[in-house]
Amino acid sequence: MTTMKDIQKKSEQDLVEAVVAARETIRQERFKDKFSRKAGTIRSAKTTVARVLTELAARRRNEKTK
Repeated sequence: MTTMKDIQKKSEQDLVEAVVAARETIRQERFKDKFSRKAGTIRSAKTTVARVLTELAARRRNEKTK
């Protein structure tokens, strides 16, 4: 799991790559057999996506105000 402090230190390109990777993880887990899915993995990836998108939105909002 990625913390907000780690996310805030990364560049915008790294954050975009993190979103793509996490979404791919979610997609792969969803299409697995019902008994081999890992709910924790999906939940962790969704949390990462939400945190990264929140940080990206905050950065873009701060750029507009400058």
